[in-house]
Amino acid sequence: MRKMVLVIAVLALVGCDQGKGVDAQKPKPAVVSAPAAVTGPQWDVEVRGETPQAVSDLSGWLIEHSFVSSIVKENGKTRILLGPFNSKAEAEAKQAEVAAALTRAKKQNIEVLVLERPVAQ
Repeated sequence: MRKMVLVIAVLALVGCDQGKGVDAQKPKPAVVSAPAAVTGPQWDVEVRGETPQAVSDLSGWLIEHSFVSSIVKENGKTRILLGPFNSKAEAEAKQAEVAAALTRAKKQNIEVLVLERPVAQ
């Protein structure tokens, strides 16, 4: 008998929500306008290991140490990039920060390079 009452109560409560739009309950995201054009070049910091399987290990290590990175595949080659940065000085500062963290963690055979981002047209 209790199960029957519980089932009826659940069905009644479910029926109360019919007719309400799901969109009405969700908050609308704020519209953010993107800059029209970026003036000047942008820079990336590439982190690369010696072996291909190091990409997943290295990207995981970067995440664990609060470095936001992205993995890009170009011409069949996988690259780990940090950035973009608006100036070469910002990119070099991040390069030094990553290199210092790698040294503290005793990670060897890992390169940290500053690269100019190609202009998308």
